[in-house]
Parts: sequence; structure tokens; C-alpha cells
Amino acid sequence: MHKGLLKSWKTDKGFGFIKSDTLEHDTFIHISALKHMSRKPKVGDTIYFEVATQPDGKTKAVNCRIEGVAELKAPYQKHKQQPHRIAKSNFASSFLGKVASISIIAVLGFIAVNKYNHYQSNEQFNSQTPVITNADLATFDEQYPKIVIPKSTQNFTCDGRQYCTEMNSRAEAVFFINNCPNTKMDGDGDGDPCERDTRF
Repeated sequence: MHKGLLKSWKTDKGFGFIKSDTLEHDTFIHISALKHMSRKPKVGDTIYFEVATQPDGKTKAVNCRIEGVAELKAPYQKHKQQPHRIAKSNFASSFLGKVASISIIAVLGFIAVNKYNHYQSNEQFNSQTPVITNADLATFDEQYPKIVIPKSTQNFTCDGRQYCTEMNSRAEAVFFINNCPNTKMDGDGDGDPCERDTRF
């Protein structure tokens, strides 16, 4: 550590030079080297400093302090407290993050178990599905006799007509309510169309 007097100081530019008995040349000092001091330097102040060589070969004062002037708390001390606060907030968010993660995993596990159970029940249903053989087909007609719907002797076709007034006969109306969609001829739903139509 060197000791010297502040020989010159340019307040507007923020730098000056220190004269020291132990160094051959005056040493450049910048205001940034004294930012932790409670006041700005004045010509004639005694400065304690170390010398550092810059990449261009010039020297400058570093780790400086002014004799008899109090130091401010170093900025790095303020930052020491900040990580502590960050650690608390990280703890809180990590706790919430863990709870959220566990909840998501539980929900996904629940869904997976339900899907697996549904799959298993479908597999059991598929394994219990009967296989129809030729013998079964032979007895099918006996178990389920054919219902023969007699064909109409007249050729009626579904052509979009819906009302009794559009029908030409009662047989045509019966064909339409039994075979065509959206007919409006059987108001009471008894299967007997156009009951109020006096033509039939």
C-alpha cells in the first residue's frame, strides 16, 4: 500500500493525480476508485492506494481511501443481503412449485389409472364376446323368426311429401308413415294416418 498527496483534481472530469515519495511518477486516480468514501477528494488529501498497470501500460490507483474520511458501506454489502431475500422468495416459490408439481403428477397418475382400468374392462368385455359358429347360425332362424312385411301392390316411393292433403289414398298414407321420414299424418301416434281426412 502506497501513501501520497492528491496533487491535482478535476472535479468536472472526475480524475486527478497522486504524488508519492515511494513512486517515481505521479499516479492517475479516477473517482470510481473513491466511490465508497463519504466525500469527494480535495487537492492536498492524503490518499492510501495500490498501483495497478492497465493493458496500455499506464498505471492507475486502485483500492484507494482518503485519510481521515469515513467510508460508506460498500455497495457489495447491500448485495449480500439481497441474495438472502432472493433465497427466501426462491424457497417460497420452490415450495409452491413442488406442491404444483406433485398435484400435476397426482392428476396425471389418476387419469392414467382410469384409462388403464377402462382398457382392462374393454379387454374383459372383448374376451367375453361370444363367437358365432355355423351351428349357431342354423338355430338363429328358429330363435328369431323372419318377419315378412308384405310388399305393397302399388308402387309408392318416399318423395318428400308429409301431409294428408298430399296423399292420393289411405294405402299411400299408411306406406308413408311406415316407411318415410318426417311425415306429419298421424297426430295421435296410433299408427292410423289421416283419421280426420274425409276422402279416405
